[in-house]
Amino acid sequence: MTAPLLPLGTRVVTRIVLHTPSGTVLQPAGALGVVVQAPTDPLHAYRVQFPDGHTHSLLRRQLSLYREHQALVPPEDTELWPQVQLRVIVGSRAFGLDTDSSDTDRRGFYLPTAEQHWSLWGVPEQLENEQTQEVYWELKKFLTLALKANPNVLEVLSSTLVEHATPLAQALLDMRGAFLSNLVYQTYNGYVMGQFKRLEADLRTHGEIRWKHAMHLLRLLLSGIAVLERGEVLVHVGEHREALLAVKRGELPWDELNRWRLALHRQFDAAVARSRLPDRPDYARVNAYLIRARRAQLETPSCPRP
Repeated sequence: MTAPLLPLGTRVVTRIVLHTPSGTVLQPAGALGVVVQAPTDPLHAYRVQFPDGHTHSLLRRQLSLYREHQALVPPEDTELWPQVQLRVIVGSRAFGLDTDSSDTDRRGFYLPTAEQHWSLWGVPEQLENEQTQEVYWELKKFLTLALKANPNVLEVLSSTLVEHATPLAQALLDMRGAFLSNLVYQTYNGYVMGQFKRLEADLRTHGEIRWKHAMHLLRLLLSGIAVLERGEVLVHVGEHREALLAVKRGELPWDELNRWRLALHRQFDAAVARSRLPDRPDYARVNAYLIRARRAQLETPSCPRP
């Protein structure tokens, strides 16, 4: 993908020394300038003006953005991947909806050392590896999402396909019930309703919907009903597998699919009326866990990824 052209007024830093044919230095490497003329395509040069008033032509590869040049560069030994505490398989393989072509999606959380957390560079809210389909949230972010009844994170806590769990992660899995509350009703319902409106818009505009998305929205309603009725997050779809795969294959007419969706919404409404879950999750218990986990990392040294 071709990078967009830099707009006029963009502050840049030179990556090369500018000099005359005789070798006289006009601008050193690292000189600050401003783009005053942009090319018509990325292959040609920009005109950049420098503090002395002179302008010079430079290609994009000879320039760095000032804001990126100023960014703090972390040392190489602050690798965060060794701090992954929980790794589970989620997605179609965990749901029991996988086919031969399904990816293997892995999710979990990581806990940085105190040294990493307190450093100038801080830590990101999540680690991602697109090639291996992995995402790991920083612990506080992970807990916050779970407390808000984020379905993706609740499914991480309930997946039976656990590949790696430290004792600290196992302690969290053992208290997964602390995250369950009637907030599931609003969060799941809101997500499903919003997505179904998009599917309806696709149907009106293109005459076709993304059947895989429709399948997962129905699955999410089934999962939400299970949470409110039984106090557990339904990950594997069990007896609903064939019906959901038929939706994924586009074998269920839209009207029939929508009737099923509305019936599930009614069941969801009835389930929240009978729910024995608290209105809010156990914030105090989860907060106490986070503090214990942070304290456990006080003396843990940072180490590079093997």
